[in-house]
Amino acid sequence: MENKVMNKAPLSYTDTVHRKGRIWFIVVYFFIYLFPIGVSIFFDAWPTWEMFFNAAIGVVPTYWAVSVVETFSYLPMLGAGGSYLGFVTGNMANLKVPVALNALDSAGVKQGTEEGDVIATIAIAISSIVTVLIIILFVVLTAPLTPIFENPVLQPAFENVVPALFGGLMIVFIAKCPKVGVPVVFLGALLFILIPSLSGIFPLLLPIFAVLAIVLARILYKKGKV
Repeated sequence: MENKVMNKAPLSYTDTVHRKGRIWFIVVYFFIYLFPIGVSIFFDAWPTWEMFFNAAIGVVPTYWAVSVVETFSYLPMLGAGGSYLGFVTGNMANLKVPVALNALDSAGVKQGTEEGDVIATIAIAISSIVTVLIIILFVVLTAPLTPIFENPVLQPAFENVVPALFGGLMIVFIAKCPKVGVPVVFLGALLFILIPSLSGIFPLLLPIFAVLAIVLARILYKKGKV
């Protein structure tokens, strides 16, 4: 028995991340569901099954689709550790993915490698801590600063924070391979200009543009142009 324990190979980094990631996922979701259950118990106010299904039927299918799309789109970029941490802390598209990609680019590390997984995880962890600190600071200062934030002059700036963030990040990656990036971005922009209603299902279109970029890169590579 002792020899079997001695001969047992230690878990790799990826296996360890998956093991601990699953455990903490269960713990986190337990506490997430504990809050609404606790509120219902405290106030003795329980939604009926009819109310629950009527509210969920228009939301749940969309989130199911988005969750599948984001998992397949973000996992290769963030790695196992970054994905576990990012999906638990949330705000993936607006914050965690740009932060991780910028960290990978700054460190000169490729996506899909063990080093890239570590860098993305550290970046997302620091981002989560900074976000919490900023939220605490914002809550403390929100009362005196509310008139400033509600100023109509500043509203256009707040409405364009995400496009500005992704625009700056996009330029970096397009510059690395403009022959692939420019046509895909141009096609995407043209599509949304012609059919503005597609902006509501933007997350569902990400895999399509990703596949298009991969196919285009493959064609150009075969022709020796990239």
